[in-house]
Amino acid sequence: MRPRWEHAVVTGGAGFVGSHLCTALMDQGTAVTCVDDFCTGSRENLSHLEGRAGFTLVRADVSKPFEVRRPADLVLHFASPASPADYLRLPLHTLETGSAGTRNALALARSWGARFVLASTSEVYGDPRQHPQNESYWGNVNPVGPRSVYDEAKRFAEALTTAEFTSHGTDTAIVRLFNTYGPRMRGHDGRAVPTFICQALAGEPLTVTGDGRQTRSLAYVDDTVRGILAMAASDLRGPVNLGNPDEITMLGLARLVIELTGSRSEVRFIDRPTDDPAVRCPDITLARGKLQWEPEVPAREGLDRVIRWFRERRPA
Repeated sequence: MRPRWEHAVVTGGAGFVGSHLCTALMDQGTAVTCVDDFCTGSRENLSHLEGRAGFTLVRADVSKPFEVRRPADLVLHFASPASPADYLRLPLHTLETGSAGTRNALALARSWGARFVLASTSEVYGDPRQHPQNESYWGNVNPVGPRSVYDEAKRFAEALTTAEFTSHGTDTAIVRLFNTYGPRMRGHDGRAVPTFICQALAGEPLTVTGDGRQTRSLAYVDDTVRGILAMAASDLRGPVNLGNPDEITMLGLARLVIELTGSRSEVRFIDRPTDDPAVRCPDITLARGKLQWEPEVPAREGLDRVIRWFRERRPA
């Protein structure tokens, strides 16, 4: 079968989700140019692609003008610090990537007549007062809180992407990704799944914030990538939620990781971060109906895969 696209540009392609996107596109026969400044991504995530015909790596900060020499028919804008540890360390860079970086990526797509897909986030819903969250919900975001640099960067990126379509007719789309996990996550990035797994494998206490009753909805990365490419291949503008509607409490997740790793670790409760959402669960009615997409990998199976991946990389 011929690929849907001849050449795709993936900004942030050395990151967790971005590197899986690059792999999926290459495996279906699409040439890929990855653009990344490695502020949070890793070249190791791309080691299996470097040297393959059709793969190009451009080291660049997308918030500044950058060049991709070969025109593309698909631009996937995934560049951004995404974990709390990263965007709290790089607040201005996060805002610049969401604003100037989105504008630069949109300009490329417009110049080539390419389909453009923005990776937005469930964080645009903030600490939601609607549950589960559907795409028509406007959110409950603190614009000056510690998480605002990421939340507002993505909200502005959505507004910019929408304005690009209404002003220039550029073929744009927006996906809102909920919590995604899988291989190539960094153990120290502050997100619950890799943190709990690394603590359990080391025999350390699993640090659960607050009372652990806050919920998240975890989607395995292969499911998320499948949804992103389905959105890219559609004529939808979005936004469209992509996530797993099966909720789990953070305490429940910690206990499940302990069980799956066979660890003797205990749970230790620590202070809950400011503006940490109490609940997070996507309404995926739109994705199911328009993209015929829904997650397929159960939590136990997905976590088993990630645990094996981390085990294989632990020092002997």
